[in-house]
Amino acid sequence: MMNATPLLDLFNEDIGHAEQLLELVEAEYQALSEHDLTRLQEILAGKQPLLATLDQHGKTRTRMLANLNLSPDRVGLQALAERVDNGSALLEASAQLSDLLERCQSANLRNGRIIRTSQKSTASMLEILRGNETPSLYDSSGGTAKIGSKRPLSQA
Repeated sequence: MMNATPLLDLFNEDIGHAEQLLELVEAEYQALSEHDLTRLQEILAGKQPLLATLDQHGKTRTRMLANLNLSPDRVGLQALAERVDNGSALLEASAQLSDLLERCQSANLRNGRIIRTSQKSTASMLEILRGNETPSLYDSSGGTAKIGSKRPLSQA
C-alpha cells in the first residue's frame, strides 16, 4: 500500500494558503473601493509569497504523481486515491483546494475589472485636463452639443 500522506499534507497546507489568499483578494476589493493605495501595496506584498508557494506546491504535486507514473490531473489523483488508505481524504482536499482557487480567481478577475475601469476613468480625466479631449456635453434637445474649439482647462 502506497503512502499518500505527503501529498495530502501538501493539499492541506495549500488549502490554508488559498484561504489566506482569498481573504487578501477580498481585502483588496475593499481597499480598491476606498482607493486606499497604502493598503493595496500591503495586500500585494502579502499575496506574492502565497502565490509563489501555491505555484511551487502545485509543481511538487505534479512531480509526485509523475513519479508514481500517474497523470498530473484529476484522473491520476483518482487512480492514486483508489490505491491508498486515505484516498477519500486526498480527493476531498483536492476538491476543496480547487474550489478555493476558483473563488480566488473569480474575485481576482472582479478586482481586475475594477482596476481597468479606474484606469480608463483616470486616463479620460487626464486627457480632459490636458485639453486633448473635450467632454461630451448635451444641448437642450438631448443631442451632443457642438463645441467650437478645444481649449485646455487652464485656458477655459
